Amino acid sequence: MTDKDKYRVLIGKPGLDGHDRGAKFIARALRDAGFEVIYTGIRRTPDEIAAAAIQEDVHAVGLSSMSGAHLRLFPAVVEALQKAGGGDIPVLGGGIIPEEDIPVLEEAGIRAVFTPGTPIDTIIDAFARASKEQQAQRSQ
Repeated sequence: MTDKDKYRVLIGKPGLDGHDRGAKFIARALRDAGFEVIYTGIRRTPDEIAAAAIQEDVHAVGLSSMSGAHLRLFPAVVEALQKAGGGDIPVLGGGIIPEEDIPVLEEAGIRAVFTPGTPIDTIIDAFARASKEQQAQRSQ
């Protein structure tokens, strides 16, 4: 990734989930791959995540859930982004997510869903693609 292609992404932990090791790992991996990463910390509301994403002018949002609340919280972040004028910002998610929930999340607007064991290169590539498309969309 070149400097002119440097993408800004936000990693957030919606809800009451306090397990942030995976989110921090992804944030570091993205940073090491050349992304500018904003990490919101744990226990954020969907509205707080959306506001931070818009304020920071990010190209993509990554969400992490280990608590089982992903079916409610991930779509709530998509909705909060839409309400706040950031509906064009792609949202990706990961965590302990049952396979049967992935199509439901994708239908709710989650761009990609990652489960434990997903290769880090796959996650980085998905963020790069989403960010590149969002950046292209902004420049039109």
